Amino acid sequence: MDDDSVEADVVYLDYNATAPLRPEALEAILTAFHRVGNASSLHQAGRDAATRVDKARRQLADLLNCHPGEIIFTSGATEANNLALRAAYARGGRLVTTAVEHPAILETARAITVGASDALVVLPVDKDGTPDLGVLDAALDRSDVSVVSAMLANNETGVLTDLAPIVKTAHDAGALVHTDATQYVGRLPLDLAELEVDLLSLSAHKFGGPQGVGALVVRRDTSLPYMPLLIGGGQERGWRAGTLNVAGIVGLGAAADTARRHLEEEAIRVAELRDAFEAELIARVPDCVINGGGVARLPGVTSVTFPGVPADAVLAAMPDVAASDGSACASGAPSPSHVLLAMGRSRDDADSTVRFSLGYATSRRDIERSIVAVASAVGRVRAVLAATA
Repeated sequence: MDDDSVEADVVYLDYNATAPLRPEALEAILTAFHRVGNASSLHQAGRDAATRVDKARRQLADLLNCHPGEIIFTSGATEANNLALRAAYARGGRLVTTAVEHPAILETARAITVGASDALVVLPVDKDGTPDLGVLDAALDRSDVSVVSAMLANNETGVLTDLAPIVKTAHDAGALVHTDATQYVGRLPLDLAELEVDLLSLSAHKFGGPQGVGALVVRRDTSLPYMPLLIGGGQERGWRAGTLNVAGIVGLGAAADTARRHLEEEAIRVAELRDAFEAELIARVPDCVINGGGVARLPGVTSVTFPGVPADAVLAAMPDVAASDGSACASGAPSPSHVLLAMGRSRDDADSTVRFSLGYATSRRDIERSIVAVASAVGRVRAVLAATA
């Protein structure tokens, strides 16, 4: 049996780590690879490349309802997060974020505020992962906050953050608002004209584009002393030097266009599959716990705790299901999920939690197969643990 057939037999439920490449994105990428041209060159081949980049910029802008000129292409959300926080913090003042952010936010925030006493405020969250707005209000009362960064959707639990009150409170205090929308973009409708955040980060591979390309959106009326991480030819209006990744960018654009055209129907279908998955899993493993299950979540994400059953053992016992024991970016880390700990879960429960994430290509048959595999895996691990106790 070859590698392709082995992979095809696996139920893929790890969209939060990376989504399968959409066929439309693959076609756009392959077409770009057959053409030559640096998008910064003035000859015809260069202008053709620039035209393809401009088209992708418009496609992404259409998905987000923003102006194409507000988009800066990057290597992904990690770079976009770094650019956003470093530029906003350089205005002077404190940085506020939440305890359940992705490491690309938390580690960047810690790095740029190191040595500055009281420069970083980390908002605690409740049992469902919702930020404490009382602590935010107290921080903003001092009128020395430069930027508030809060994710739109959590990468581990799928829990959504209501940004509207955060944006209003922050703007009233003169602070900018950044959101890491990596898991949200392309999965639920997003209107930046209504949301009014100042900065937004995203990655193409979360909504069916290629890995290694993303974007930072900077609202046109936002005044920032931009702090480029890469200095050179001044591409992307000086925010990011370096030859543009034309093939990756056009793949991002094609994925954004496809996601936009199918957004509502995909969200409804995937939510129905997720709900069916959870209901059947609870029926078969009655003591399992759905983290964040009582609040609004992304349609395709479920974080499930199997009390007393190590997540890595469950994953090993179901090789035909691709899932995760947390954020892919923290894979192999010795510490339990900081997100679940912030939500008040014990270390044991955090270590016994598996994340399943569905997406545009997930089928009902995938869900039926995965339910059987997960319930069987949990049962077999528990039997082994009982026999060796």
